[in-house]
Amino acid sequence: MTSKSTRDSLFPLAGTTTGAQDFAYTERHLQCIWFDAALRPGTLKTEQGKEIVVEHPGQWNLEDGPDFLGAVLRVGPEQRRLAGDVEIHVHPADWQRHGHARNPVYARVIAHVTYFSGALLSASLPGGAIQISLENALAADPVFSFESLDLTAYPYAAREPATPCAQVLKKLGPDYVAGLLESAGEERLRGKAARMAGAFPSKGADQILYEEIMTALGYKNNRAPFRYLAEQLSLEILRQASGGDPVKAYALLMGVAGLLPTQTPACWDAVTRAFVRQLWDHWWKHQAAWNARTLRRKNWKLSGLRPPNHPQRRLMLAAILFINAPDLVRRLTELNTGLPDNALASMMELFQPEANHYWQRRLALSGKVQTAPVSLMGEGRAAAIVLNVLVPFLAALGKHGVLSPAFLRRLPPEEDNQIIRQTAHNLLGPDHNPALYRSGLRQQGLIQIFNDFCLTDRSLCDQCALLNSLKKERV
Repeated sequence: MTSKSTRDSLFPLAGTTTGAQDFAYTERHLQCIWFDAALRPGTLKTEQGKEIVVEHPGQWNLEDGPDFLGAVLRVGPEQRRLAGDVEIHVHPADWQRHGHARNPVYARVIAHVTYFSGALLSASLPGGAIQISLENALAADPVFSFESLDLTAYPYAAREPATPCAQVLKKLGPDYVAGLLESAGEERLRGKAARMAGAFPSKGADQILYEEIMTALGYKNNRAPFRYLAEQLSLEILRQASGGDPVKAYALLMGVAGLLPTQTPACWDAVTRAFVRQLWDHWWKHQAAWNARTLRRKNWKLSGLRPPNHPQRRLMLAAILFINAPDLVRRLTELNTGLPDNALASMMELFQPEANHYWQRRLALSGKVQTAPVSLMGEGRAAAIVLNVLVPFLAALGKHGVLSPAFLRRLPPEEDNQIIRQTAHNLLGPDHNPALYRSGLRQQGLIQIFNDFCLTDRSLCDQCALLNSLKKERV
């Protein structure tokens, strides 16, 4: 999926003024300059001439939203402190052109940083936001050159000063780091298990597992609509209305999701048109009852999704998982957790069903038939669900073997993500060895540390409880 920063930087010059048309560089060049203290001009001023001190440029955001999150700036002779997000553009008018003024995701922007100068109307920016142009400051640096920038080195390969945590942990050694991450990972899994167990009395184990897996199937972009489906179209209703038929269950899920096509274009092949008609043959009987609770296309984030990750495919996996006999809870509880490798392999196999279904060789309803089978879920995503859902669920049911050291240390790694990468970078330094967290348990540890400490820290590590604890370990 193309990130927001990449999308914005692909066409930085569209609609700019004549002077900007000669600028041969992209937003990514400017992002690197803002991020790297060695490149960022030491003297910056607002469009009104007030001097700026950058205490922290913010965390480089690789997802949708502002380019840098959690920046800290000091403005003017009174050193007024601003804390929030930073958005980078080539030209000031790009703020309006990219629609940021109407997007609430940008409400916490404290600084609009551009290459060219030119003040926007203050009403178009969030209240109190300042505007900074880089052109004059960069021109005043005789050794600066855009051509010398290595864009591939940012944000993770850039050599920046190690954080206080990284400096302390480097002296404590890799064995200590491994133990810290594993302890944090176990804490995260135990917390998940406790939360699930607490919900069993009101909803039942089957429904909780259904809701948790459905949410995970939505990945990061569609978690909310997937959970809504699971809560509205409960597992009990889904089983009763489908009569144990996965295709009928899929029709119900697609109908309530609002993703069932209303037309079958002539360009679709005969198999696809027949399949969609089959789904409608079942859905129309239930459509009126669900009309008020049916989702709309606008509730889903579909643009930029890779075809294998589309909700239309993921819902088929949900139908197979929860409708096929024996039921999923029974299959999980029958696993022998005393044999971790066998149990984990069986969990992974749940997400690679052998059932013959429409999506077995399809990536999209309008796509061509694939020559080889296409799985409904990749191994990395399946590992993430095993880690984040199945293991804590079994622990919540009382199968404590899944929390034994022998089991936990065999947990497969999930797909890398921004939280894991950024926390590893902050905690272990820019030159760390990724082998330190190539296990599912240690990845969980990084996420736990991020949520417990990095996410809520606004002191740039000065008042971090984790850092203070690590310092005591050195004594």
